[in-house]
Amino acid sequence: MLEGKRIGLGITASHCTYEDVIPKITQFREAGATVVPIITPSVLHAATRFGTGEEWIAKIEEFSGEKVVSSIAEAEPFGPSNPLDCMVIAPMTGNSISKFANAATDSAVLMAAKATLRNGSPVVLGISTNDALGLNGMNLMKLMNAKNIFFIPFGQDDPIKKPTSLIADFTKMLDTVAYTLAHKKQIQPIFIQYFK
Repeated sequence: MLEGKRIGLGITASHCTYEDVIPKITQFREAGATVVPIITPSVLHAATRFGTGEEWIAKIEEFSGEKVVSSIAEAEPFGPSNPLDCMVIAPMTGNSISKFANAATDSAVLMAAKATLRNGSPVVLGISTNDALGLNGMNLMKLMNAKNIFFIPFGQDDPIKKPTSLIADFTKMLDTVAYTLAHKKQIQPIFIQYFK
């Protein structure tokens, strides 16, 4: 399905989703892809109730078989000299949505995404934010209307307790990337009824 493809997997600070996202690397590898893991500083340095940066880096490298890219300088060559076929950012926080929508390239993940777009290759976003229907709503809409940016289908994970929160259905990550690469279109439906 993805034989010979190089997929960048950008991971941002939605620590509660790592247990859902990181094991999906295996699916990409089984589909024939090389997965290049790229992280933000918060992944590297944060220690949360979900684990430490060191623990997550070890898991990411174990699942991918690749060393993580953690600096802007390491990610810059994903431009013309070492391109990715597709960049996936999953999870993508509200903070990263805001920065990406406003061209603030301040992490390895956003540099890799910028380089991928510059090459004309797709960027797929798996959002995970408590603020998608709040202050970050305008930034999310900017990205939804941008050329060559696609989304893993998403919905509300807790509409009662967190009414502005949206999260991607990460079980659809591989299918979304495969569809995007094959058709250069957004997989549908993009909005799903989703309760985690």
